Formats: sequence, structure tokens, C-alpha cells
Amino acid sequence: MSKHLLETHIQIQPLPPRSHTLLFPTQLQTLQSRKSFTTKKSSFCLSLCNNKKNSFFFSHVSVVRSSVTRGVNEVEEDKQLVVKKAYPFPEIEPKWQRYWEENRTFRTPDEIDTSKPKFYVLDMFPYPSGAGLHVGHPLGYTATDILARFKRMQGYNVLHPMGWDAFGLPAEQYAIQTGTHPNITTFRNINRFRSQLKSLGFSYDWDREFSTIEPEYYKWTQWIFLQLLKRGLAYQAEVPVNWCPALGTVLANEEVIDGVSERGGHPVIRKPMRQWMLKITAYADRLLEDLDDLDWPESVKDMQRNWIGRSEGAEMEFYVLDSDGRERNIKITVFTTRPDTIFGATYLVVAPEHTLLPSLVSMAQSKYVEEYIDLASRKSDLERTELQKEKTGVFSGCYARNPANGEAIPIWVADYVLGSYGTGAIMAVPAHDTRDYEFALKYDIPIRWVVTPEDKSLTDSRSAFPGQGLIINSSNSMLGLDINGLSSKEAASKVIEWADKTGNGKKKVNYKLRDWLFARQRYWGEPIPVIFLDETGETIPLPETELPLTLPELDDFTPTGTGEPPLSKAGSWVKTMDPSSGKPATRETSTMPQWAGSCWYYLRFMDPSNSKELVDKEKERYWSPVDVYVGGAEHAVLHLLYSRFWHKVLYDIGVVSTKEPFQCVINQGIILGEVQYMAFRDSDGSFISADSADMLGEANQERIPEEKVVKSGDSFVLKDNPKIRLVARAHKMSKSRGNVVNPDDVVSEYGADSLRLYEMFMGPLRDSKTWNTSGIEGVHRFLGRTWRLIAGSPSPDGTFRDGTVAIDEEPTLEQLRSLHKCIAKVTDEIEGTRFNTGISAMMEFINAAYKWDKHPRSIFEAFVLLLSPYAPHMAEELWLRLGHSTSLAYEPFPKADPAYLKDSTIVLPVQINGKTRGTIQVEEACTEEDAFKLALKDEKLSKYLAGKSIKKRIYVPGKILNVILDRENIKVGAR
Repeated sequence: MSKHLLETHIQIQPLPPRSHTLLFPTQLQTLQSRKSFTTKKSSFCLSLCNNKKNSFFFSHVSVVRSSVTRGVNEVEEDKQLVVKKAYPFPEIEPKWQRYWEENRTFRTPDEIDTSKPKFYVLDMFPYPSGAGLHVGHPLGYTATDILARFKRMQGYNVLHPMGWDAFGLPAEQYAIQTGTHPNITTFRNINRFRSQLKSLGFSYDWDREFSTIEPEYYKWTQWIFLQLLKRGLAYQAEVPVNWCPALGTVLANEEVIDGVSERGGHPVIRKPMRQWMLKITAYADRLLEDLDDLDWPESVKDMQRNWIGRSEGAEMEFYVLDSDGRERNIKITVFTTRPDTIFGATYLVVAPEHTLLPSLVSMAQSKYVEEYIDLASRKSDLERTELQKEKTGVFSGCYARNPANGEAIPIWVADYVLGSYGTGAIMAVPAHDTRDYEFALKYDIPIRWVVTPEDKSLTDSRSAFPGQGLIINSSNSMLGLDINGLSSKEAASKVIEWADKTGNGKKKVNYKLRDWLFARQRYWGEPIPVIFLDETGETIPLPETELPLTLPELDDFTPTGTGEPPLSKAGSWVKTMDPSSGKPATRETSTMPQWAGSCWYYLRFMDPSNSKELVDKEKERYWSPVDVYVGGAEHAVLHLLYSRFWHKVLYDIGVVSTKEPFQCVINQGIILGEVQYMAFRDSDGSFISADSADMLGEANQERIPEEKVVKSGDSFVLKDNPKIRLVARAHKMSKSRGNVVNPDDVVSEYGADSLRLYEMFMGPLRDSKTWNTSGIEGVHRFLGRTWRLIAGSPSPDGTFRDGTVAIDEEPTLEQLRSLHKCIAKVTDEIEGTRFNTGISAMMEFINAAYKWDKHPRSIFEAFVLLLSPYAPHMAEELWLRLGHSTSLAYEPFPKADPAYLKDSTIVLPVQINGKTRGTIQVEEACTEEDAFKLALKDEKLSKYLAGKSIKKRIYVPGKILNVILDRENIKVGAR
């Protein structure tokens, strides 16, 4: 076989580094027409490339001789080609995962020593989708696992559970599409997720696992609802909702994007429906105040503050006028945070869904108003209030009287006002509100200036002035109100006082926060435990003894098309009897939203098998609150806000002992897909630079493989044509972009420990990062070096011997210093969740250890314990090889000895006849004689001292060594 034949027929995909197989030269011939080779141990592919970077193998594949430019005769002289792996993770990882499971290593017993400190670390409840995990998911899970393992080794009782948020629309939609019951697909997805998580070695207490779809769990979700109902915190009301006809359900605001459903992209309209509501607004002030004491990111706390949106102001009454200008017995109440600007109100705006609107519209305008209401119903709240969007509206044909000056002002309908905020109506002051100013300009409405800034340079008649200043044009003696010359703050107080006395308004605190819409027209959710008497329609809560109210089996989950939920099809379930009176009744057929089950699951993990109460009080007092809660920033507002609300209700009724559920919240960053390089072609099909493509606007895009790209300065260009600049972007992982990386593939190729280590090494936990598969090879090499350093080098066939190369000798001072510096750094970085720099410290230690002649067992043992939270499988195996018979999971985490952290060496200046000629490194306690000997050995200083007659030595320990030569030496030195 010739060199040419090798290169022609064996240009094949890279060999997975896990493969461990001998390939003999005679077997190469079988590859002439095949792209793979199968042995008894494994099947794999070779890559033979004639380049320096990858001369014969990919990643951790090695051969006896590396050049493929040799002929077959030379190859055959090598006897064999040996394919090796960095370390035997395919054997180690399943072995220790079995051990942990069989021995229930990470089980947190129900009865524990409560005198020990506790650490409750929790991942945000995952939703088990059919797609399984991608490599972005384990980022937070790995971080919590490192913390859990670290705290166990520090002597804490650790609670580190995992469960499933399993109700919700995705499973129901899949059931509709496939005809498979959501219960079946949900449990199938849970099994897949669990298998993937176990393959990564996470130290969860699987004995505490549960899902929200289990009746034993949602019994207590229903119980919480009944407590809310008893306290008037759950009620029914006719409210405008996001109705999706195609999905047949009400959607939350966050489930609607640009007027269509987030799932499926179906049109969504706004329409009034009778719905269950939870009175979260009753807790608005407490939800605000208690944020201050939480160890949460300030950005998350600010998002919650803005969502709650507390604002102080006034409610003002504007009477509606008839066609003759007389006041009708109808008044519009507006909320304003700027009562000082009331003289500048030149029109009113009511929301399209305002309840008074039908009685306000004139006959001439009714057609236009109806068309506008229909148009507004197709927009989400976010679209309607977006500042950049052009304001739209329609005149109602009616007027109202401004109570401050008696003027008749027009009433407009506009969708930039929401029926769900304030009173659903505003007094518009275009001179001092940007939105009102744009609207007034568009529809030619008068603009009256009533506030002048103290800084005259801010005055600009071409834009609104929303700030505070001095009041002008604001006096009406007939109505008894004059605020001219007052500051905005003083004027606001005077207007509120006047309004209260005259019956034109009152002081008011308002919130952006709306009561929680708590009903969904879906099948796959927790049944709401209430019935309605057929005779009277009276709402009757189910007795607690009747819980759980289980979900009935249904074969048809499709929307009814009428607004009735799918549960209405379960006739025998819907029709029931009141347990108390025996009267005929009908069950509630809406179900709870997906948020319900995830509001309180952290409490159930404390006591998952309790059938008598939600959580045992002693267990709750010990474990509460959650010490560290890790999850995505997308849950920064709603999930956390809803959980806090329920927790406060439970606190008020004595179920929990803390005011807040989560003491520390950490939002892990997003892992983006690998960088994609895009080139552009013009209409002729020729490549053009990205700059030119921006100007042309109609260039075709084409994805370029990474191997055809090089970096040039801050840009990326085509390797074959550096004039063609490319666009390099990393996107969030998604199926549609084809950039999803499956962790199963990474674990198969590099091992779970490598994946864990890489995800932590990519950068700070809270930052977004870009996945780079080649980057994992670096941490894989580090683990391989660690393995070989402690376990020893492999034999020629690639296997590793038992035991280690450690020796039973006392470590040197240098080794102890290196170790304890590593211990101090790793400890600090874990506690500060700076996991990437902790890994760097361990890499530095391994680099240093490779330079030692001998490796004491005690040094290796301490380092393995340091490594174990990050790479638990390898650490367990090395611990076993170091002579231990049990898991290291509860071994004490090493502590840094301060005696070894202080550098005892100093840099000592050396002078010759009073002139500094160099420096030497000495111990702090170095004697004069030892210092002089070191100076003699120094290459730079020896030329001044060797063979010279010393007249005198002046030595100040730790400060200086000054050597005085006799006069003859001075002359010699001068020559």
C-alpha cells in the first residue's frame, strides 16, 4: 500500500477519543473501500490528514509514529498502531453512578442531626420536554452540584433534590397532534431527563423526586387554593383576557408575542371572560418591602419592583357632558401621578376595553370606535404600550369637564392606555408627557404648558417636558384652586387636598401589578377544587377531605371552539353532587395554570411523602429558606413573584416560618450555540465582503465551515480570499437553527467530568458564553494529565495499572505550599461561585506537580478531594486507588493552613561597595553566610565577587547585603 493510497482511502471522520482499540497495519488494507472499522471492543473511524496540526489523529488519539508521509513498509515496522484514550472514563463513570445509586450515597434522611448546619441548594424546576437536555441545561445544574458536594464535605446537612414541572400546554398540544395521552408522553420525557441527569453524575437525592402531575402532590396545590379562597384571595371576575381560538385557551401576557401565541404562532384576541383571579395585589407592598433583605441580583429585584410598579398620586373625577354641555350622571375616574399638571389636561383617554365606553360613544362615532376596539383586541399589552410605536386612537364623540378649570375636553379611545392599569383612563397632559404629546400632535389637540423648568435651558416647545418645576397657567378663582408659583411637589399636595374637600378626587397609591389570572381553558392542569350549585350558581369549595380532586381520563383533548374548556367533555365527572347538601352541582372545568405547581414545590422537597400536611413544621423550620436557588433569568419576575406571594400567604396562616422562600437567587448565563460564519454572494454568485453586502441589501447568505475561516484583526475572513470579510454570530441553541449540542454526545466522546468541567471553565457562571466543542478538549487533557500524574502512565496496550504512583513519604515545604495555596483558592472560588478560576488554580497545581521528582500520597489525597465537586467520577476512582474503600462524598474538604500560604522567601538586594548590582531570593530567616553563598552562585553577582578579597560584609536581615571589597579589588573591578 502506497502513501498515496493511504491518503486517498483513509480520509475519514475523527476517531472518538473514548475508543481504545489496537489497529494493526494489515487491518488498514480493509479500510480501502470502507469508512469504518469494527473490532470486538468498539467501532470507530480514523482520520489521516497530511497537515502539521493533525498529522495522523484527532484529539486524544495517539499512534506509535505520527507521520503519514511514510510508506507502508515503515508503518509495518511499527508492529501496530495503538489508539489510546486520555483516561478510562467509559469504565469509571458508569461504575460510580451505579455505586451512588445502589448505596443511596446522596440521600438526605428524614431524621437528621439538626444541630449541624444546613444547606438547601435548588435548581429551578425543569419542564421535561421531548427534546431532552441540550448542553445549556447542565450549566446551572453543575454549579448547584458543586455547591452541594462542597457543603457535604464541610459537614453540612445538604438538601439537593430534583423533580418535574410536568403540567402545561406543550404536553397537551403534543397530545392533540398525536392522539397520545399527555400522561404517557410526560412520563416518557421525565424518564429521558432523569437518565440524562444521572449520566452527568449530579448528586441529587432521588428518593425525594416527584412531579406536579402526581395526585399526591397536586392535592396540596389544591389545598393552597382553598386557603386562598377562604381568605378572599381567590375570586371570579369578568376580565379582558388573551383568548387564542386555535389553542382554545386563555394565554398569559408572557405567552403572547406580537399578537400571536408563543406556541404555534396562532392569532390571539382580547375578549372579556369570567375567570378565576388571585389577589396578589393585596400583597404588593410586602412583596416590595421584603426585596431589600434578599441576596438576589439587583437587576432581578429592580425587575420585580418595576413589575409591581408602586406609584403615589391621585384619583380625579371628570364628569361626562351631554350634547348641550351639561354634566351627565356619569363620571370617569382617572389615576395620575402628576396632579400638579391638572390645568394642562386637554383631553381624556379611555382604554378600548373600558366598561363605560359603550355609554360614552356618540352615534356618529360608534362605527369607528367599534372598528378600533376590534383592532386593539388583536394586540398584546406589550405592543400597545411600546414607546417606539406610533400612537393610534379614535374620538369617542363625547366630552368631559376638567374639574380644575371647568373646560370641556374631548374623550378619546386609544390603545396605549390599558384597561388593566389604574382605572383604565388617563387625563392627558401633552405638554408634560411624551406619549400624550405625540398623540396630541398627530390629532391636532391643544397643548397647554403648566410647568416651567427651573433650568430655562430645558425649555423646548418642540417636545414635552415631563420633569418637575414651577407651576404656571394654573389658577381658577371661581373653583377655588390656585397653584401658580408653587413647586410641582407643593402643587400636587394642594390639588389633592382641594380635590378631597370638593369631592373631585382623593389621594391614591396605585400599582402596575394586576391580580393573577389563575384559570386556563386546558385539560392538562390541576383541577380547581370548587363546584357550582345547579339551582343557584353558588360557588362551593370542596371539603379538604375530598382532595385530591383528580383529573379525569379523556380521549379527546381538542378545544371545544366555544370557549368551554376540554374538561367540559367529561360529562360524568363534571356533573356531581354537593358533598354537604347533596344538591346537584357542576364542577369547575378550567384548570390551574402551569405556574401553580411550581409555586411551592421547594417546600414539598423538605417532606415529600407527608400525606397529612403540606410540610412538617419542624422540617420546614430547619430547612427554610432555600439557601441558593439557581435558574434562568427568564423566571426573574413571574415565577419568583408568584412563589413569593404564595409563600407569604402560607406564612400568614402559619404553614411556613420565613417571610421569603429563597434567600439567594443566582441566574446562570445562557450557553449559545457555536459561532456560525456567514459569507455573502452577489447576484452573479461571487463572494462579496460583509461591508458591501450591507450596502447592497439583497445579497445571498451562505454558511462557511470553520476550517475555511481565519481571523484577521478583529474580523473573520475567508482563508482563500482574505478580502472577503464574514459575519460571525453565535445564537441561542434551537432546533430551527440546527445548533443544538446534545450532552449525551459530549459525554460519550469526552466523559461527564469533562462536560461538567468545561461548562464551569467557559467563564463566570452568570455570564452568557459561546459553546465551542474544541474547547472541551483542553479540560479533557487536564483531566487526562491529572489521571496519569496520580494513576501513572498507561501500558503499551493503553490500559492503566491498579493503584497509583504515590509514595508514603513526607511532602516537601514546596509541595505543601503549592497544595495549600490551591486549597485556599479553590475554597474561596467555590464559595464565591467563581468556578472557572477555581479550575484554573487546580490546573496550576497539576502543572507544578509534574515538575516534582516524588509525589507523596498525602498531597494527592488532598488534591483529589479538591477536585471531587467538579469531577466526581474521576475523584472517586482515584480516591479508591489511593487506598480508600468508601466514597469520598462525606470526607472533610481540605482546609488551607495559613502557615503555608505566606511566602517565606524574599527578594534581597545585594550591593557591592554600596552600589546595587543585583538581587537574590532568600528565606526570611536566612543567615548572612547563606546569603553570601547565594550571591556567589548568582551569575550576575559572581563576576564581582568570585576570587575577590572581602574587606567587610554588612548584612541587615530581610533588607540588604552589602559587600565591601578591598581597594585593590576596586581597581581591578574598574579595569
